[in-house]
Amino acid sequence: MSTGTIDIVCNIFTPEAVEQGWTGLDENFKEQVRMDPALRPGIAIEDYLRKMDAAGIERSLLIAVRAGDLNVKGSFEVPYEAIAEICAKHPDRFSGLAGVDTTRGMQGLRDLEKGVRDYGFVGAHWYPHWFNIAPDAPQIYPYYAKCCELDVPIMMQVGHNLVYSKERRLPSVAKPILLDQVAIDFPELVIIGIHIGIPWTDEMISMCWKHENVYTAGDAYAPKHWPKSYVHYANSYGSHKVLFGTDFPVIDPERAVREVAELGFRPEAHARLMRENALRIFTRIPR
Repeated sequence: MSTGTIDIVCNIFTPEAVEQGWTGLDENFKEQVRMDPALRPGIAIEDYLRKMDAAGIERSLLIAVRAGDLNVKGSFEVPYEAIAEICAKHPDRFSGLAGVDTTRGMQGLRDLEKGVRDYGFVGAHWYPHWFNIAPDAPQIYPYYAKCCELDVPIMMQVGHNLVYSKERRLPSVAKPILLDQVAIDFPELVIIGIHIGIPWTDEMISMCWKHENVYTAGDAYAPKHWPKSYVHYANSYGSHKVLFGTDFPVIDPERAVREVAELGFRPEAHARLMRENALRIFTRIPR
């Protein structure tokens, strides 16, 4: 019986992805987050699998990112096909997440459906800041409805966002409190606010506490820097609501797993965070 960790937020960071501009990260950002210089040109999937093994990560959810209107300079996407190919090659280690682009109209909805039905993607992913659209804006509502129809969760970055590239600065449009109306309007929809909601972590906790269908993920920030209120929530009355992620390459998986272990979680809360909650929420992950 498998017991490994599930990383629900992982980005492809191969040399090809870096060369193709599929990361959206410039050298300034890599320096800001203190990325290992040896990693900055990218890492082959086979080498990343070795990092997963060293960290005890059984499966990572790879994002087919859609980051902004492609007609606007600085936007980019990771093709669904590229993620599907990796998942097909390593079906026991990777599952895909279908990126959402609210500028593509009905085609975007058809793409989401194809990602889930044809490629086996286990959920949807959306970056509000890349589109300057808040989580409760009407443009995203058809995608929420489609996720309900497909019975898959949707995750989105909430909280502030950094300057990923100096060529294009993005606004912080996704305060966690804006999930309130979404959860009311779509009680069937599983909503995951990733990136902790920093600096509005207490808002993120409050949305998880209020709504049965709202969850959060501790990714994009090294666990030793997680706010105390977030650690307490994950270790106590919110242990069923918090999932583990790295947002690789932002956080190294070995470091993330090690630092979570050093936070002193109760065994049952640690198991929920690192694996059980993900398997319960992402019902399409192979068992």
